[in-house]
Amino acid sequence: MKKIMKCGLWVCALVLGLFQASCDDGDGYSIGDIAYDWVTVHVQSDGVYTFTGDTWGTMFPAASVVWGYRLSEGTRGLLVFNPLYDNYYGYDVGIKPQQLRPFLTKTVEELTDANEAEFANHPAYVLDAWVAGGYMNMLFKMKLPIDKKHRVSLVKRADEPAIGEDGYIHLEYRYNTYGDTTDVFNPYEEVVCYNLNTLPLDEADGIKMKVNSAIYGEQTWVFENMEQPVPEEAKDISMSSEESDIE
Repeated sequence: MKKIMKCGLWVCALVLGLFQASCDDGDGYSIGDIAYDWVTVHVQSDGVYTFTGDTWGTMFPAASVVWGYRLSEGTRGLLVFNPLYDNYYGYDVGIKPQQLRPFLTKTVEELTDANEAEFANHPAYVLDAWVAGGYMNMLFKMKLPIDKKHRVSLVKRADEPAIGEDGYIHLEYRYNTYGDTTDVFNPYEEVVCYNLNTLPLDEADGIKMKVNSAIYGEQTWVFENMEQPVPEEAKDISMSSEESDIE
């Protein structure tokens, strides 16, 4: 039995201290049991979604829920849910979803001489990045724009092989402020997830990603584990559903 929180429903929906720390390790689930996980959304039909969690595995909504928005296949997000049953009709767990914060979810794009200026390479305040669920998940801060959304991209040079001579897939994180930046930081940590399904992950030794850090300068981040645990910084991010300042 996975560890979970057994606390007040509405309090737990707002406080995301730990994914599966528990106040009471009981023998079964109850309505008061609340858990959290980074998930990938799967669209089953109009308004009906299932989830694959990085920690909990496959999840089916055994209790109905009404979302206030439409979700797309493959969208990443942080899910707050009440686990109800293990091994539920072929799914790892049957759940009652409570709240979902969808994250900006994008693909890996090709970088060419023609589009390099559009991707830009402005200094970025990247806090953490890890690979899990088939996605590059990134947590960062940014200075607020005035009018234009900032563009965050993960790119692969079109003229380079799928896997480099060193056995790694070479990617670059690109950030474009469009010259529209204040001196005030976003009060919420931003998240973006990049689908890696176009890359030969099973054939490579890992991923090397170039990052132009606003603090440390040019860096190369190396990822050899394709199923990393969620870092501590990502376990208590805000559930705010305000419109994002990135695209």
